[in-house]
Amino acid sequence: MTPMRHSVSDDRLLAYAAGALSSPEALVVATHLWMRPQAGAFARRLEAVGGRLLEDIPPEPLPADALARVMARAETDAGAAVPALPLNDMPQLPEPLRRHALGPWRWMGPGVRVRDVLGPRAGDCRVILLDIQPGRVMPRHTHGGVELTCVLSGAYATDDERFDKGDLEEADQETLHQPRVVSDEPCLCVAALDGQILLDGWLGRLIQPFIRL
Repeated sequence: MTPMRHSVSDDRLLAYAAGALSSPEALVVATHLWMRPQAGAFARRLEAVGGRLLEDIPPEPLPADALARVMARAETDAGAAVPALPLNDMPQLPEPLRRHALGPWRWMGPGVRVRDVLGPRAGDCRVILLDIQPGRVMPRHTHGGVELTCVLSGAYATDDERFDKGDLEEADQETLHQPRVVSDEPCLCVAALDGQILLDGWLGRLIQPFIRL
């Protein structure tokens, strides 16, 4: 498949198909794939290949009491209804995000607010929504760990790249950038963030204690 601009990297896509990504990263990648059907179709093909490989693995014998244990569990669970997850209060979100509860919006500065996507977490890695007004510029920063950002609406640009709706940016400790919203509408993004962003320069270090995502 020809790589698409600002799509998930091959390594991360393979990890996603294998179920090896952390739950926060997997949710952001799933959102990106939902918005990019072509990339999503390729991910499903990778999952199918993985399934065929599993079929070729020689079977292992089950314990002698395996059937009895399964039947006992079935009797215990009989009649237990699984409640449907409630939809959150943002109907414009892509389907992978719709069934996750959301925390309250928090003010992060003029024209910038953030809210937590509750549930998916792995150590310090969690999922957030960022809503940034047109023309706003984020502080120049790098990262304490991996940062995956998928644009849900609007667009932002860094020094040399532009990210539009459905685009995915993969950043890490080696990335130093200063996103700015370049669309006429607010830019709404979902991000898997490992640790905190690390602000650049003396001014960044001065205000770092007050910037918590």
